Amino acid sequence: MLISFAYAADTPPTDLMSFLPFIIIFVLFYFMLIRPQMKQAKAHKLMIESLKKDDEVVTNGGVLGKVINIKDQFATLEIAAGTHIHIQKQSIQTLMPKGTIKSI
Repeated sequence: MLISFAYAADTPPTDLMSFLPFIIIFVLFYFMLIRPQMKQAKAHKLMIESLKKDDEVVTNGGVLGKVINIKDQFATLEIAAGTHIHIQKQSIQTLMPKGTIKSI
């Protein structure tokens, strides 16, 4: 006989073990990507809310300046003597220590 019989394969288990790799991948993504990003966003939001006049900051574009005025959505920075720019508060990246501008 040249043709062999074909038997039906056993059905794979549909319990928790089949979803375990997906659960592990989600947990890894949460602890390695999502959670640190949420923590960093929360720290940035607190820094933006705590800004006050005469703070020295760096913007996302790399501009170093001193905060002159703060409103709800915008801040005014003095980047040189008599040179003021208006920026969105969200574009402020880092709060620098006092005296950073004078040390440059």
